[in-house]
Amino acid sequence: MKKEKVASLIDHTLLAQTAGVREIIRLCQEAKKYKFASVCVNPVYVPVCRTELEYSDVKICTVIGFPLGAVSTQDKVQETTYAVASGADEIDMVVNLGAVMDGRFSEAEIDIAEVTEAAHFAGAKISKKIIVKVILETCYLNDTQLDICCRFAVRAGADFVKTSTGFATPQSSDGRLLPNGASVHCVQLMRKIVGPDFGVKASGGIRTAQKAVEMLSAGANRIGTSNAVQIMENWDESVNVPGFDD
Repeated sequence: MKKEKVASLIDHTLLAQTAGVREIIRLCQEAKKYKFASVCVNPVYVPVCRTELEYSDVKICTVIGFPLGAVSTQDKVQETTYAVASGADEIDMVVNLGAVMDGRFSEAEIDIAEVTEAAHFAGAKISKKIIVKVILETCYLNDTQLDICCRFAVRAGADFVKTSTGFATPQSSDGRLLPNGASVHCVQLMRKIVGPDFGVKASGGIRTAQKAVEMLSAGANRIGTSNAVQIMENWDESVNVPGFDD
């Protein structure tokens, strides 16, 4: 699989709370160099990215309700509207995980639907198609919950389901930290549920080219990673990834 194809599937990500303008500018420069699908940044840096990426094909992705998803739908809608007006092309929103864990699935679905509607409406006003991805935080979900969440994300009009924020802290009963990122199992299940034409983004813990291959082979068609440059520098073009043509 050619490097150019891999790059077109990567969201080059920097969401650290300590990230400053210089780091964001470097992120954009790297994204232009490698021709990544997008940069993924916190909302405050969308205007910076808009300036840096003005004459490139790299999209601007930002996060909404991040990383907990535990703000009101109204807050998420306002944040989304501002982000699109500031230059965002893609919105990665965090599901209302508390509602999911409670079994209040209709509330979680409405939350997604209203954010999606706001994103698409704001985009239509400026003749831009806005992509909405729903972060499900799969490390907290069992297979049944994941199935339900994927189905209501599709019904709510989103464009992608996404595995993780990378900021979750799941623990075992004895207090040990558990994996918090994308897994082959979850990506495979997500792809099976949403079908071949819906987006699946794997993110969280994807630090190597081998891990990226695993996620793409499992059914992801977008990768979110803060290690995108390292992945590109170590990519073996002889590797065949099922489902992708060079």
